[in-house]
Amino acid sequence: MTKTALITGASRGLGLELARALAADGWRLVLTARGAEALDPVAAELGALALAGDVADPAHRERLAHAVQDGLDLLVNNASGLGPMPPLADYPLDELRELFQVNTLAPLALVQATLPSLRRHGGTIVNISSDAAVEAYPGWGGYGATKAALEQLSNVLAVEEPDVTVWWVDPGEMNTAMLAAAVGAEEAGAAPGPEKAAAALLRLIGERPASGRVGVR
Repeated sequence: MTKTALITGASRGLGLELARALAADGWRLVLTARGAEALDPVAAELGALALAGDVADPAHRERLAHAVQDGLDLLVNNASGLGPMPPLADYPLDELRELFQVNTLAPLALVQATLPSLRRHGGTIVNISSDAAVEAYPGWGGYGATKAALEQLSNVLAVEEPDVTVWWVDPGEMNTAMLAAAVGAEEAGAAPGPEKAAAALLRLIGERPASGRVGVR
């Protein structure tokens, strides 16, 4: 029986590489990202359903939930923003609220919207986190705080939803546009490509260990 996965932030980076890995493994895919120009070619390449939009938008989340209402085996909350990177003493609070909306509240809201489908299929939730959630890096306080909150939400969700597997995943440093924006293209270029983490995630999905925090490399 064909399994269905919903992946956010699927037009580039880890989301794109995981979509490719799952498609090669025979999964049906529902993919979303903000820009249709980047997302539509990916969907065409993989034979997937593309629904472009902002996961922070309730109407878009409703469309995504409707697309998987017949059953969902895997939800990957990969879409994320970096936000500004000043010291916390100077962090603009309006921008921090917006970052929490994208990185923490939107993933939880999408979980809430798709839980009926996930419960029916004994599905899996993958919330992509970061070592910035557990380590103190100067300049990473805003982003790290949103990921730390996402990890604790995942931790509690795993206890409250015993019929659904929940992993909060630290994929490590990857050569992505987000990392390049944070540390520069030269330093980001020294990191492994996201396809390595995607392959590790595919193995994890196949093995399906118990809920928990997972580092994939």
